[in-house]
Amino acid sequence: MLKRILVVMALLLGATTARAELADDYKLILLTENFPPFNMAADRKNYATENNVHGINADIVRELFKRAGIDYSLTLRFPWDRIYKQVLEQPNQGLFSTTFTPEREPLFKWVGPLASTGWVLLAPPGSPLRLSSLEQARQYRVGAYKNDAVSQHLESKGFELANSLRDQENVDKLLKGQIDLWATTDPVGPYLAKQEGVSGLATVLRFNDAQLFLALNRETPDEVVKRLQTTLNEMKQDGSVDAIVRRYL
Repeated sequence: MLKRILVVMALLLGATTARAELADDYKLILLTENFPPFNMAADRKNYATENNVHGINADIVRELFKRAGIDYSLTLRFPWDRIYKQVLEQPNQGLFSTTFTPEREPLFKWVGPLASTGWVLLAPPGSPLRLSSLEQARQYRVGAYKNDAVSQHLESKGFELANSLRDQENVDKLLKGQIDLWATTDPVGPYLAKQEGVSGLATVLRFNDAQLFLALNRETPDEVVKRLQTTLNEMKQDGSVDAIVRRYL
């Protein structure tokens, strides 16, 4: 019995010590990109800060940090490739909305999921093309967004892609016949297309379901990760996350 009590006390002391190690002036630098409806600039530009960044996951993250009592700065920048590499390399930085994949798992510490989504191949409006497997897409020219989870996955499968630095560019490429298929995320792709004045893109194949997370640099203190994950779980239980989603979808 005494041994059990000592073990419990040690665990409690360890937790208290870990929390104490988080300095009062601790601050996380958060980065994101235009990835509507999950995170986007209010003026649709490729740079925004703080309250000029909105969207489903931006609002969730903002409330998450407020409840967890952790200070942060929030910046939306372009391109994804640059901010992804920055968070990989620099301590106390985080990135969302980052798709969780087995390949990425050891590269970050993770908080989430913030939201769920799917990967799709889209064709121009009215296209009769339908595929039953990803393998069938190899005979087509596929456009994607450079270094995001979709393009990384396809490239790992040996696909040669026409990558763009802005996912919106693929809408124009698709309509001009420069690519046959657009590999993107649902509902992000259709949302971006509507912003470009294009609707009715045909879903040729849905080939993966994915979850979006807040990815933190590996040197982020475990106390930060624990506090954020616990708070996010509470937000899901009390209906706060669902309420935020309903504001956009």
